[in-house]
Amino acid sequence: MKKLYPDAATALDGLLKDGMLIASGGFGLCGIPERLIDAIVASGVKDLTFASNNAGIDNEGIGKLLRTRQVKKMIASYVGENKEFERQFLSDELEVEFCPQGTLAERMRAAGAGIPGFYTKTGVGTLVAEGKEVKNFGGQDYILEQGIFADLAIVKAWKADETGNVVFRKTARNFNVPAATCGRVCVVEVEEVVSAGALDPEAIHLPGVYVQRVIIGAPYDKKIEFRTTRTTDVG
Repeated sequence: MKKLYPDAATALDGLLKDGMLIASGGFGLCGIPERLIDAIVASGVKDLTFASNNAGIDNEGIGKLLRTRQVKKMIASYVGENKEFERQFLSDELEVEFCPQGTLAERMRAAGAGIPGFYTKTGVGTLVAEGKEVKNFGGQDYILEQGIFADLAIVKAWKADETGNVVFRKTARNFNVPAATCGRVCVVEVEEVVSAGALDPEAIHLPGVYVQRVIIGAPYDKKIEFRTTRTTDVG
């Protein structure tokens, strides 16, 4: 099965439709699938639901899709750096399902393992628990959370081989692995593709069985969320 595609638009061909649920990897601007997001923007597909730790920042990451009003709903744990997200949410233009960070990661991972739901203590007694089943185990209450089964997963990695085995670099691994596994189809953008067998089998973070399509997205520009500088006293 040929998994390497020439560009993001080609890799997403036939996969996009209005109203679909997309799981997206990344944390802040670290490890986000930039090329795939740009291709989704260009496609014009709309009424999307995104499951992602956050929505990037204004005009970066999923923030680009918010600007073009292609996102109907966000399932996320942290959204504090995106002013357009804030504006749409407070104006009731964007549906938001807030989810504790660990719970969000587990909802993706669980779906990838074929688990439709699980019980957790996180959120018990808070707004997170509203409308959810509560069950008592050993004298402690737990709430039922459902796995996130996405129509499409888009992730960013460091290297992949020709069969789709993937390696992430340091913290860019973040939400990319659970997001990748919960998609019915997973498209990965990488900085480099190597020949089959070139990657150490013991170092594979995401097995190729989860990956259907791969593109090379390099080169990338390192974007900074908060640029902090200081003046140097000149004596």
